[in-house]
Amino acid sequence: MWLTAGRAFDTPGTTMSESSLSLRRRNARAAREGGGKADRNARAETARGRSEDKRRRSGDKRDRILNAAVKVFARNGFHATRVSEVAKAAGVADGTIYLYFKSKEELLVSLFEDRVDKLLTFMREELPKKPDAPSRLRAVIDMQLGLLEGERDLAEVITVILRQSTRLMKEFAAPHFLAYLDGIAKIIIEGQSTGAFRTDISPHVAARAIFGALDGITLTWALGRAEQGALGRAASQLADVLLRGLQP
Repeated sequence: MWLTAGRAFDTPGTTMSESSLSLRRRNARAAREGGGKADRNARAETARGRSEDKRRRSGDKRDRILNAAVKVFARNGFHATRVSEVAKAAGVADGTIYLYFKSKEELLVSLFEDRVDKLLTFMREELPKKPDAPSRLRAVIDMQLGLLEGERDLAEVITVILRQSTRLMKEFAAPHFLAYLDGIAKIIIEGQSTGAFRTDISPHVAARAIFGALDGITLTWALGRAEQGALGRAASQLADVLLRGLQP
């Protein structure tokens, strides 16, 4: 190495030139930064995975509690049921119930809301795929009764147990229930506008009549033998009767 004007230069064949050294340093720095970014991305991905796994486990536990509540409410009735009984049936600690539901009342209403939410989601996402109002009304009837096919305890809870508390029905269940009735009424209005349904019938009266028929079929099925496949057959027959009555 030799000096010129106070600067050091590498002699050829001995040490690395200044430009080569700078390039190497830049490459090393870029590698470190790239590695750091990859590490951060990996940590973020791991955190997302853990969060999703936690949400899934939480959802599974909530469903377990709801399924246990259906069985206990159907067996004991709402007022005679203790939260500890639901917890035992779900295989969780008593306090765990309150992580998901504020009270026994909220637990009962959630059973109703979950089912109505499924119906509302179906009406919002699937009904537009149907070609006309009559086929949409038939699909709603099939869906409502189909959700309860094979779930006798749930049918009893929704049609009998929930009504043991008028306050719960008015304060909590009513908004979901009214939203569902509005969805049926909209199908009637659509059918009237296209000439598929008669126009001398109130859409909301028709919606309540349709729900009443569905509710009555569910109630007698749940309190009777709850024969497998009976709700599906009833749905088809009820749709035929209602659609004939709505014809112009």
